[in-house]
Amino acid sequence: MYERSSVAELAESLRSELNRYPLGGKLPSSRALVESYRVSPVTVTRALAQLAAEGLVVTRPGAGAFRAQPRTQSPAPGDTSWQAVALSAEGAGEVVPRSVDASGVLATLTVPPTGVIELNGGYLHPTLQPERAMAAALARAGRRPGVWGRPPVEGLAELRDWFAREIGGPAGTVGAADVLVTAGGQSALTTALRALAPPGAPILVESPTYPGLLAIARSSGCRPVPVPMDADGVRPELLAAAFEATGARVFVCQPLFQNPTGSVLSDERRAEVLRIARAAGAFVVEDDYARSLVHEDSGPLPPTLASEDTDGVVVHVRSLTKTTSPSLRVGALTARGPVRDRLRAIQVVDSFFVPRPLQEAALELVGAPAWPRHLKVLAEELRHRRDTLLGALRRELSELEVPHPPRGGYQMWARTGGGLDDVAFTAAALRAGVQVAPGRPFFCAEPPAPYVRMSFAGVSGAGELTEAVRRLRSGLGPDA
Repeated sequence: MYERSSVAELAESLRSELNRYPLGGKLPSSRALVESYRVSPVTVTRALAQLAAEGLVVTRPGAGAFRAQPRTQSPAPGDTSWQAVALSAEGAGEVVPRSVDASGVLATLTVPPTGVIELNGGYLHPTLQPERAMAAALARAGRRPGVWGRPPVEGLAELRDWFAREIGGPAGTVGAADVLVTAGGQSALTTALRALAPPGAPILVESPTYPGLLAIARSSGCRPVPVPMDADGVRPELLAAAFEATGARVFVCQPLFQNPTGSVLSDERRAEVLRIARAAGAFVVEDDYARSLVHEDSGPLPPTLASEDTDGVVVHVRSLTKTTSPSLRVGALTARGPVRDRLRAIQVVDSFFVPRPLQEAALELVGAPAWPRHLKVLAEELRHRRDTLLGALRRELSELEVPHPPRGGYQMWARTGGGLDDVAFTAAALRAGVQVAPGRPFFCAEPPAPYVRMSFAGVSGAGELTEAVRRLRSGLGPDA
């Protein structure tokens, strides 16, 4: 963290002094900058690279850094109003919509304003990310022979084997040949839905569910159909009724620490879900995003549905992104039978393959001793943050009901009270300096009640969670 701060400070100092040099003039040598600013050669190199990326300096190997010529003025914008007609015109029989509502996804990706506490993010705070382990893994990967070569389109054999062991468990029911390496979980879900459901088809989803899934379905021209759930996961009798009523051939679920409710599919229902899907001639897409986001006190985890399926009913999705960094976009799709070939074909057409350096770095990371240590620390910290947020809500906001405190994942699903719906609650929270996610985008039909989702992984620590609840109490008072 100190090195990163030093780079920013040096870059700002050099930026403010550029006017001292004529256009094309040479800046002091790297050695002179090291001595003048008392920083390391690496800091100087990175600061100059940042200025070069901004177009302020030009670096010439062996010659030094020079002040760049000013950029030419951007041309005046043209008239793009014609695009409104072109983008909205529909062809005969068009099924797939060309406009995409990404608001539910963007809400979790948008950086909040300065001073606002972020309780709606979908990724770990930098203090929870294994930054040193990732940096070391990337450095080791960069030294591997052939790291910049073309990888197999299915993914590196060693990485596929690791995913197979993780997904198949001790029984070893999943093989490396069943696995495709993908560019993260969102990409894997997109590929799965494109492979399994034609445009216009119904897709059964848990209600509520992850907004990114709803965006994928709708952008593919598919119709998401909600199947209600409770504390034990999706309700089998309603799942069977939904298959019969719609003729759907796909059901997407998160059996473990479901987003946003945190529920876990019960042992009794696991076999029922697979039996119902098999009877309907349908696939189950198992989004296992949170298996490594287990809390310290969660107890033993159930195996994946994929590990208990021998007939190719389950298409399994797994990703490393949630437990590492938003930029380590490496995941896996697991499937058996002809559907695997279709998944592979769609991924090749869309993106060819996942860059080999990223795959090599992921392989180095999960094979290092630092990896199990990271997961252990993460489990402890997520449990601590969950308890901190839950305790603060019960003390300060008793009208906010948390039906089922999670044992894994990073979100708290709460029902609002006090006469505020989720939209009004979210607006009042933002005015108080806290950003939460309204519950409405998590439903593909009318929500049964107003909910909000609060993430406890994207903040700097437990103290920030306590402050967030204090702000909420103040902002949701009688005068809110």
